[in-house]
Amino acid sequence: MVEKILTVRNRAGIHARPAALIAQTANKFASEIIIEKDNSTVNAKSIMGVITMAAAYNTTLTLRAEGPDESDAADAILNLFESKFEED
Repeated sequence: MVEKILTVRNRAGIHARPAALIAQTANKFASEIIIEKDNSTVNAKSIMGVITMAAAYNTTLTLRAEGPDESDAADAILNLFESKFEED
């Protein structure tokens, strides 16, 4: 299992567009990808799940990926967060 700490860096937080990018990216991988916020977890492959996290600017999240391509999956999601979802 791979675990990474993510920080929401885009000012608008995780709204529909970033949630869709996260889910689309996660669905490219076979691994199970979970995002955790305040002890609640969501499947990163679910747009609605990601939106319901209500992760605002500077929120810290934990990403866990487990499966055959877990490292690549975690890195791809981390890159989305680091690029601010190409919004800023």
